[in-house]
Amino acid sequence: MPNTNRRNLLAMFGLVGDDPPARDSKEQRKWLDTSPRERIRQRYFPNIELTTHEGRRVLFYDDLIKDKLVVINFMYADCEGVCPTIMLNLARVQKELGQRVGRDIFIYSLTLRPEKDTPKVLNDYAKMHGVKPGWLLLTGKPDDIETIRRRLGFVDPDPKLDRDRSNHIGNLRYGNEPLTRWGTCPGMADADFIVKSILWLDWPEEERSKKGGQK
Repeated sequence: MPNTNRRNLLAMFGLVGDDPPARDSKEQRKWLDTSPRERIRQRYFPNIELTTHEGRRVLFYDDLIKDKLVVINFMYADCEGVCPTIMLNLARVQKELGQRVGRDIFIYSLTLRPEKDTPKVLNDYAKMHGVKPGWLLLTGKPDDIETIRRRLGFVDPDPKLDRDRSNHIGNLRYGNEPLTRWGTCPGMADADFIVKSILWLDWPEEERSKKGGQK
């Protein structure tokens, strides 16, 4: 990939904060005093409560995103479209990343049909796809799931297609939250390509050593 500065990279993936207020004001000074990491958090990662397939309640930012390298996708249990293939791909990704998943890399699959996909349904689905520790399937209130979906850009520009969950976008969003490095790739890409994409945003080697990560 060509060299690019951080702001241009974030803009490429739709993960850059709002432009500063045009006038010299308290709002502009507050914006200038806010770190890029905090601006991204405020805009893209609402601290909404979700429930895992294990029945635990977690906060989207504080518990799942903050200080982590993460992979995020949207799915639903009775999907007959791209979901099964993407989930199988993620299972392969988890296997290739080995013990790093759950230690310094985390995978999150959020249901698009929370009214149907209860923790029990997701737990059964997780077992079917060989989900291991470090990979969570998540549900929550429908409006909250919709907020996260839109904030993260899993949206079709055609409103009619966007309303049809069977046509949902099969992309993965991955990123290193503290380093403010984010990217996206097709969920149906080869697992090797997905792993390489994730590791492109990996921690510096000295940081991996502190976290106990593998090279």
